[in-house]
Amino acid sequence: MSCAARLVGDGPLRPVDPAEAAAYKGKGFVWVHIDGGDQADLATLRRYDEMPDIAANALVATETRPRCDRIEDGAIVNLRGDAAEKGEHADRLVSIRFWVRGGRVNSVTRRPLAAMKAVVALAEAGRIHDPGDLIAAFAREISRELDPQVADLGDTLDDCETQLEPRNIYRLRRTIAAIRVEAIAFRRFVAPDRDALSTLSNLEVEWLAKDDRLHIREAADRFARMTEELEAVRERAALLHEQLIDMRAEQIDGRALLISIVALIFLPLTFITGLFGMNVASIPIAQVPGAFWYITAFCVAVALAIAGWFARKSWLRR
Repeated sequence: MSCAARLVGDGPLRPVDPAEAAAYKGKGFVWVHIDGGDQADLATLRRYDEMPDIAANALVATETRPRCDRIEDGAIVNLRGDAAEKGEHADRLVSIRFWVRGGRVNSVTRRPLAAMKAVVALAEAGRIHDPGDLIAAFAREISRELDPQVADLGDTLDDCETQLEPRNIYRLRRTIAAIRVEAIAFRRFVAPDRDALSTLSNLEVEWLAKDDRLHIREAADRFARMTEELEAVRERAALLHEQLIDMRAEQIDGRALLISIVALIFLPLTFITGLFGMNVASIPIAQVPGAFWYITAFCVAVALAIAGWFARKSWLRR
């Protein structure tokens, strides 16, 4: 666990100690962030500032979904964004939880968030002045990082459509299945992110300025566009999967037809060779010189006649 208390909006971004953070009433706001998050962190957060139990529990909850709930003059805001460190985890996106009110922001992440570095850089550059700016910056950076990843899913699906050939069936099935899994993982949190930001932009609180609302709505619109793209990716992936199944069925039908034709051609030939191959007396032409070649020619003639009949009936067409 790592805990950092920073003073934002009053000169350069700088760390502050707990006593100064709790008593600070000047320009800007105090941002207390904890990277880790367990029940022990709850006591740490409450040492910095008093907060309602519902807000404290929301910050350290094990399972969260994007949400925005107002509590008096503050708000609980949960968002999901891309992880800074990729790993084998159940959720594709990691959460960041905020308890926001005038002059104070508490935030918690259980796994490092990719957008954190960009937001801290904005704060160090003096471009974040109030809690609304901070939340808007996180919303903007999270949506910017996710947007190209969602677009890549659509581009990869476009490539699969151009390679839709029988010889690529097995490779494309694996690729399309992976795309569907990614789309479902993104869709699980991208749509709630959109809803949470839409709710946040409509909150009537003093710490949320007009320009902050505009930036938050812009991020919400980007999440809405990503949600629509993910829905389209899922539907297209399902259609492509059905096409692959149809192509596979056609392959199997064609091969079964070929096997059936070969079997039908050889069925009378098997009868003829079996008949003349019986080890009994009085086999016709058994003593005739060249009898083997006569029977062979007869079998070839029968096979050609059957194949010609199949061709005339269009059975050889796929």
